[in-house]
Amino acid sequence: MVKNLDELALLRVSGRLLASVFEMLDGQELAGMSTLQVNDLVDRYITVDLAARPASKGQYGFKYVLNCSINHVVCHGVPDPGAIIGDGDIINLDITLEKNGFIADSSKTYLAGNAPSAARRLVRVAQEAMWQGINQVRPGAHLGDIGFAIERHAKSNGYTVVREYCGHGIGREMHEEPRVLNFGRPGTGLKLREGMVFTIEPMLNQGTRQVSTESDGWTVVTNDRKLSAQFEHTVAVTSNGVDVLTLRRDETPVLGR
Repeated sequence: MVKNLDELALLRVSGRLLASVFEMLDGQELAGMSTLQVNDLVDRYITVDLAARPASKGQYGFKYVLNCSINHVVCHGVPDPGAIIGDGDIINLDITLEKNGFIADSSKTYLAGNAPSAARRLVRVAQEAMWQGINQVRPGAHLGDIGFAIERHAKSNGYTVVREYCGHGIGREMHEEPRVLNFGRPGTGLKLREGMVFTIEPMLNQGTRQVSTESDGWTVVTNDRKLSAQFEHTVAVTSNGVDVLTLRRDETPVLGR
């Protein structure tokens, strides 16, 4: 759970490489591409350009390098040559990367083309909710502080938080302890210590928080078919706060507690 200095240094390398994958995607016109095309683009970039391993490929029997979740798909969307990203869609791309035996995990919800204002607002608030959680991270804080900040921000903006899925510890394995819930009570849960590394990944829905898994065994959707958006970063607890290991070069943290 707690990483030493050498392990943290390797995790920072993985995080920086994964951030560069999203920086590459930021320059793509996603509208008109199939989700399998996006998968294959990321696969080549990770394996060829970065000489790294897409950690999701083969994990739990999953065949692809990323999850691609469009509109009412909450998470775990499966790449498909027939699924074309449309103008106005929102799509979450959830990607993992392993380098030198250590894994980083991050996701971003993209606006494809001319997305409507309601979709843009949901995406903005979901990103803000992630940062509200990140801003709680420091030694002596509790996991409940993170979840409380996330859900408070979501609810204050009229959205619900998916409870079935959450953040997690990460390192040599993709999923380690602890579980990092997107709801909670301040001052409760595991106390944070310097060297802990985990993901923070809220999923916000426009409507009900209730979700279901489709027949493929992977794809999770909102029960009311309203939009869902997610953001995720891998973070490390430092001596005086937090280090966002997957921060992109052009990304501006939303600071303040």
